[in-house]
Order: sequence, then structure tokens, then C-alpha cells
Amino acid sequence: MVMGMKLQDIGFFFVFMSLLALRRPVLFVWAGLSCLVLAIPLFARWTFFTAERLTWYAAAFFLAFILISLLWPRKVQ
Repeated sequence: MVMGMKLQDIGFFFVFMSLLALRRPVLFVWAGLSCLVLAIPLFARWTFFTAERLTWYAAAFFLAFILISLLWPRKVQ
């Protein structure tokens, strides 16, 4: 295991890979929004390390959505 990886990092990679396997880009947006919603009470309780990580995870989910949308545009029917 890589030094410095916490349980939340492992969970993030598991969720990220699962979303990639599902191939539904909109789920990346929902995952990003969920991370931001979970971070709000942590910032309020001054749990900055975990809250900051959740905001980085949200940014990664949003970036993945943008890249997937640009690389594989969906055809409107």
C-alpha cells in the first residue's frame, strides 16, 4: 500500500473506478455533488483535512465528467 493513503482515498478510487466501469457520465456529477454536500458539515465542525479531501474528490469527479463529455459526446436523439 502506498504510504499516506487513508481509507477515504481507497474509497474514492473504488468509487471512481466503479463509475468508469458503469460508463454513465452523469453519475460523476452526482458523485461530485455528494462530496461537496458531505464536506459542508465537516468544514463547519473544523475537520479541515477530510473536508478538503472531499472537495478535491468533487473536483476530480467534475473533471472526469468534463473529459468524458468532450472525448465521447452523446448524440441527441
